[in-house]
Amino acid sequence: MHALLQRVALTASLAVLCGTASLSFAADTVMVGGAAMYPSKTIVENALNSKDHTTLVAAVKAAGLVDTLNGKGPFTVFAPTNEAFAKLPAGTVDTLVKPEHKADLTKILTYHVVAGTHTSQQLMADARKHGGMVSLKTVEGEPLTVKLHDGALWVVDAKGGKAAISIADVRQSNGVIHVVDTVLMPK
Repeated sequence: MHALLQRVALTASLAVLCGTASLSFAADTVMVGGAAMYPSKTIVENALNSKDHTTLVAAVKAAGLVDTLNGKGPFTVFAPTNEAFAKLPAGTVDTLVKPEHKADLTKILTYHVVAGTHTSQQLMADARKHGGMVSLKTVEGEPLTVKLHDGALWVVDAKGGKAAISIADVRQSNGVIHVVDTVLMPK
């Protein structure tokens, strides 16, 4: 009888442990573009699985930035969706991914990347401390402005274009992604 009780207790303990691990896994994993974004994978490894970021992935490959975004980081990436790229004038993306425009493409893509891990909570706190906005220096070299408006974060580029953060805090092994609805443009 004692052995039976031990087995029941062990089985119950394992069930609780597995249930807790599943909840923890689910809390850390965010769905983007119909795919789970695993915190154990890099920015590129996760982006490859998002059906909403196929244009971004193609652009990152064309610019030769795969190794960089697979690197140690940490990076914060404001990741435009396919719909964001579709807002650009007709033919823009097709032109930018051509080898002769690699420098322009690289400039635009690195303008979406900031060194360090900047969560939405940190960005909101920093914005509140600085009158509702915070400036972040991009890998490209120019600043992006993150503004707090009606409780939401917006990213404003050098040309005054505004991008809403539609999915925040997608954790990666080498940083964090914030999905944005507009391609940000440097000067």
